[in-house]
Amino acid sequence: MRYDCMIVGAGPGGIFSAYELTKKAPNMKVAVFELGSELSGRRCPIDGDKVKSCIKCKTCAIMNGFGGAGAFSDGKYNITNDFGGSLYEYIGRKRAIELMEYVDRINMSHGGEGTKMYSTVGADFKKKCIQNKLTLLDASVRHLGTDINYVVLENIYSELSGKIDFYFNTPATKIAKNEHGYTVSTPKGDFEGDSCIISVGRSGSKWMESVCRDMGIATNSSRVDIGVRVEIPAVVFEHITNELYEGKIVYRTEKFEDRVRTFCMNPNGIVVNENTNGIVTVNGHSFEDPKRKTKNTNFALLVAKHFSEPFKDSNGYGENIARLSNMLGGGVIVQRFGDLERGRRSTKQRIEENTVTPTLAATPGDLSLVLPKRILDGIIEMIYALDKIAPGTANDDTLLYGVEVKFYNMEVELDENLETCHRDLFVIGDGSGVTHSLSHASASGVYVADLIAERFNKR
Repeated sequence: MRYDCMIVGAGPGGIFSAYELTKKAPNMKVAVFELGSELSGRRCPIDGDKVKSCIKCKTCAIMNGFGGAGAFSDGKYNITNDFGGSLYEYIGRKRAIELMEYVDRINMSHGGEGTKMYSTVGADFKKKCIQNKLTLLDASVRHLGTDINYVVLENIYSELSGKIDFYFNTPATKIAKNEHGYTVSTPKGDFEGDSCIISVGRSGSKWMESVCRDMGIATNSSRVDIGVRVEIPAVVFEHITNELYEGKIVYRTEKFEDRVRTFCMNPNGIVVNENTNGIVTVNGHSFEDPKRKTKNTNFALLVAKHFSEPFKDSNGYGENIARLSNMLGGGVIVQRFGDLERGRRSTKQRIEENTVTPTLAATPGDLSLVLPKRILDGIIEMIYALDKIAPGTANDDTLLYGVEVKFYNMEVELDENLETCHRDLFVIGDGSGVTHSLSHASASGVYVADLIAERFNKR
């Protein structure tokens, strides 16, 4: 089969590339190759009854499939250049914001209408953060919720399915340049196309590294974010979440001057497992439907680690820490903050007696046996700093789940078109190392699709 454009990965970047191509070049023949299933076929076997924890499926339904890892996230689209990636460094700040706003309008027209847009602009809370050595980052935040996010994806897929060839459960094993364009090799055969967009997300980081190595595409060292997911009573943070929904707060530790940040805040949400390359880590979701809300709020506390010569394998470092957690706890470990501070492991009895009821069935344990001291010290400092702006955060019964790891690709060397050294081969989304969020990844997909459509229409 030959196509005008082939897209590897059906996450946010790949989806919005495909969507834009149908609008700007409707005569193009486009194929999308995806490791996982279509949206309706994505089912995690954990049911809380017969299956209570991750069984390490060969292909994780939470991480892979139409919608990518963002399909079952809480659907937060942060419209900002302050975090979420460095897309603006390639396409300019103004253009990056315009594309993120365009993505928001598409989401609104496909089932997201009525959801709330939050903003940190003029927030009194920002002053309180500064007074306590914390920094609140600026952003407008559209919160769809896991449930509405799913509806939006359903509607977009319905619109695309008759216009584009989707190949689900079809991993791309190799990409090669040929005389007329590119060849994508899969277990179902080889496919050829004039142009190719790679959008494999965080879970495709190892594969992306192999593609760059095989095709002589330069990469730069990146980072890995390591930390825990905090679960507290929702009332502790409601003065923040009611106004901002998600506060992106950064703290610089006194001892090492490391940056610790909050990430993926889920008011009245749940803590969940996710499987990346066979390693079980932790994440969080939240919902718009009042019936699905809980009494807890959860968020990640992450410490970014950058490495220099001679060590370059930042993802390998994070994977080994996560494997240690899996080895000790059989998956995710949960610990009371009070137990961590007293230097003792949490037990099943202490968790059962805890005033904060966990929303994830994790193994009680001791995170100090897993996380490096420098990272753990930073997290503890951050919890006490947050306690000053949200009293109750540092209570003994606050729950910490570990580990949470955010893997990033080696940053692929790209030009201002997000194009590699090979013409018509583009790398977008979180798999490029350029973006780290739903909004930035989606915007990068639109940006590249516009360029490909322009070239196609000029033929």
